[in-house]
Amino acid sequence: MAAAGLLSHEDDHSSAIIDFALDLMSEVQDEAIQKKHKINMRIGINTGPVVAGVIGRSKFLYDLWGDTVNTASRMESHGMPGKIQISEATYKNLGKRRQNYILEERGSIKVKGKKDKMRTYFVLGKKPASECIVVEDETASLSTKTN
Repeated sequence: MAAAGLLSHEDDHSSAIIDFALDLMSEVQDEAIQKKHKINMRIGINTGPVVAGVIGRSKFLYDLWGDTVNTASRMESHGMPGKIQISEATYKNLGKRRQNYILEERGSIKVKGKKDKMRTYFVLGKKPASECIVVEDETASLSTKTN
């Protein structure tokens, strides 16, 4: 699990975690090609509030809890191999930064633990720097699984 924006007042957490996810996916695929392994990874991203804290008495562990984390996990588990799936909350949080990514609407899917279907999107990549915009001040959680 990875998270962005936990201690920051900036509003680009969703784009930061998507950039991280794209880099992670690229590195895993490059390593798989070099070592001639077949590795498929799914990544799920959601945006929203979390509860964070340190747990343990002798071995300390920093952890995150909450519906945002659970939904990010569901974005991963209900995703497709080799894809980054984001929730509608993350899509909306991107705001104008959406223009910097190649996004594909997956549509509404039934997600375990959710009453209603959720609208989700796949992040297919980032547009070339020459096409990207810079947005001044416009929260996300990530879950991954490798096969």
